Amino acid sequence: MSGENDTLPPLIAIIGCDGSGKSTVSEELLAWTKGFGPAAAAHLGKQQGNSGRWFANLPLVGGWFEKFIGRKAATVHSSRGKNKAPDLLPALVMHAFTLRRIRRFRRMMKLRQQGLIIIADRFPQLDFPSAFDGPDMSVDANGSRFVQWLARREQRAFEWMTSYRPDLALRLNVDLDTACARKPDHRREALKRKIEITPRLTLNGAKIVEIDAAQPLDKVLAVAKSAVQSMLVERGYHRTEP
Repeated sequence: MSGENDTLPPLIAIIGCDGSGKSTVSEELLAWTKGFGPAAAAHLGKQQGNSGRWFANLPLVGGWFEKFIGRKAATVHSSRGKNKAPDLLPALVMHAFTLRRIRRFRRMMKLRQQGLIIIADRFPQLDFPSAFDGPDMSVDANGSRFVQWLARREQRAFEWMTSYRPDLALRLNVDLDTACARKPDHRREALKRKIEITPRLTLNGAKIVEIDAAQPLDKVLAVAKSAVQSMLVERGYHRTEP
């Protein structure tokens, strides 16, 4: 972990499967945290699904694009676990999302350096490569030299981002049926894998508070606010607004 992390304002990460309520909790927590001082939100995920759905809704080309992305995603998924790198075009798409994530992370770091408390929706991780919020490409996979170079660049980027350990992480745990009900447009198998991985994320040894996200929102927020307040008070922050 970078020593600089100890001198920066607190970084609070909210992690969990899709459908666990990360975005809602982030928004509510941000407004409440501003009572302790200047604070800002950061979304540190790829948001690949949102981008794909936006392109799929475009007139004329949307249907073609959705099928194209589906074929490429199938190619990428089939290559995982077989020590095979993705083809060039999928690798370039993955790299583009990584570059966007790096820009967001740098923007978040700039806000921290300016003295703002950060509420991060999602956080990069290296515990499970090729899983959500982790690197998409393996540096050990067989592929073209250019794709392997992209994979190494992605790995270095994730090593840099994960060197900044959150001061506190709120892990929103949710069951599969609840996640599917909240995210009906997501594949059940994909949600199942994320739910299985979420409890095993360590975030480089960060302090993690477990929250049952299947509870009503007010109960989830009560646990989240209590954990955040304890950390902020310990760091010398005091609430100035009711």
